[in-house]
Amino acid sequence: MKATTPDWQSDLEAHAKQVHSQGGEDGVLLRLFDIIGVRHRSFVEFGAWDGVHLSNTANLRLNHGWSGLLMEGSDRADGTLVRREVVTAENVEALFDQYGVAEDFDLLSIDIDGNDYWVWKALERYQPRVVIGEYNPFFRPETAKTIAYDPDHVWDRDRYNRYHGASLGAFEKLAQEKGYVLVYTEPYCPNAIFVRESELPAEVELPDAETWRRWRWPEEGYVEPAAQPTGRWVEV
Repeated sequence: MKATTPDWQSDLEAHAKQVHSQGGEDGVLLRLFDIIGVRHRSFVEFGAWDGVHLSNTANLRLNHGWSGLLMEGSDRADGTLVRREVVTAENVEALFDQYGVAEDFDLLSIDIDGNDYWVWKALERYQPRVVIGEYNPFFRPETAKTIAYDPDHVWDRDRYNRYHGASLGAFEKLAQEKGYVLVYTEPYCPNAIFVRESELPAEVELPDAETWRRWRWPEEGYVEPAAQPTGRWVEV
């Protein structure tokens, strides 16, 4: 990739638009697929709630002719639009097989507030072109940590309980291992978007990773999230 340029960032931010997503991800994703093209108009989203609330795929499905697999482990899943499935590192590829997902589907959205890192890491045969996931913003940029893998982990959604998910640094390292690059972070919500590097046009100039570190914490005195009695952090 070439040197830092403001053009990519300003272009995506200009297209940011919230329809169903948490922030401006709806518009950013449309712009990204304008750039790299659409292959199947297909997505997989887990941690999908009812398929609409804070969804990164609802706008594509309802307004742009996309289709795909929605999964949710709680009783928010209706069993029809949203499949009632608990996604783990052990079963993620089997679930994709079961529901007929294409191996090079367009978009994967991960938001399970726990084993997000481990589930993406477990994908081998399946190589989504774009991945969007929620990271834990309470770590410094240089920290690469995730919760220890526990297939039964469920975050209690207590905003004071910071033991969930993985840091942006951890996702960046995993993405690099898998051949992806960080192309966007939402300014107000801790969501990051990665694209397979082979999918980007050769002329694209990406900002460096430092551009996307939206959440900043004091250099001195700030304490990163501690492990909880039920789990520990793993450095990756």
